[in-house]
Amino acid sequence: MGGLSPEREVSLTSGQEIFNAIKRKGLNAEMIDVDHKIGATLADRKIDLACIALHGTWGEDGTIQGILEYLKIPYTGSGVLGSSIAYNKVVSKEIFMERGIPTAPYQVITPEERGQVKRTLDLPVVVKPADQGSSIGVSVVRTDAQWETALDEAFEVSEEILVEQYIEGKLLAVGMNGPKPMPIVEIVPKSGFYDYEAKYTEGKTDYVCPAQLTAKEEKQCRDAAIRVFKALKGRGFPRVDLILENSVSYVLEMNTIPGMTPTSLLPMAARQAGLEFDDLVIKILKSARLDYKN
Repeated sequence: MGGLSPEREVSLTSGQEIFNAIKRKGLNAEMIDVDHKIGATLADRKIDLACIALHGTWGEDGTIQGILEYLKIPYTGSGVLGSSIAYNKVVSKEIFMERGIPTAPYQVITPEERGQVKRTLDLPVVVKPADQGSSIGVSVVRTDAQWETALDEAFEVSEEILVEQYIEGKLLAVGMNGPKPMPIVEIVPKSGFYDYEAKYTEGKTDYVCPAQLTAKEEKQCRDAAIRVFKALKGRGFPRVDLILENSVSYVLEMNTIPGMTPTSLLPMAARQAGLEFDDLVIKILKSARLDYKN
């Protein structure tokens, strides 16, 4: 938990909630706040299993997963490759396009290209870092005057920027229990944009679970989530985010280590499926494994 990414505070909350659940279930557990000495710390602690509650860089991108593989410590969430490709939004988009999974039209901009490459999409667009979460560095650009500021904010936290066509529709989250979708959550931010504040401040967003969808729409979203889970080598309990517009489910991304805070979506979906928080944590623990058997 914790770690060194901009999502540290959210991770600490997720980690504390998971730790409390594990203790309530009567298991031995300890919290490890990840720093640059994590390899030595893990080797010294001699733990049996690592429950990863890290969000963001070094926690969701395959880095900590690689360390745990070397130490032969089973861990929760996707493996090294699955974590890496799901965490990078550009790579994910390329896979979606290759697999025929609906996703918004997009453009990629690097620092070297800035000022030389023109925007290829009509406004409004969403500007986001290629490799961050929790809506950090994300902006909706509706006017030309907002463009440069949005790029500045995104480049502060990433070396690669994803520009997506803005899609007006229902924002939906599909929590996964392995390859099986859980009840779908509709996200309705009161500000109109699901930013960091809307995600983690109680009362800033309304949630509808199960989402009010037709049977056809629900099946389409569930099918899209299953395809994403397979394409991005998902494992355990990830969450697939998408926008439904005109009966098309446009996939945004898959979060391999979803938040486990009081306002998080995965526990909400699990509860609707009859799985209370503590039992969800135990199921997550039971999904832990290694990718490499040597």
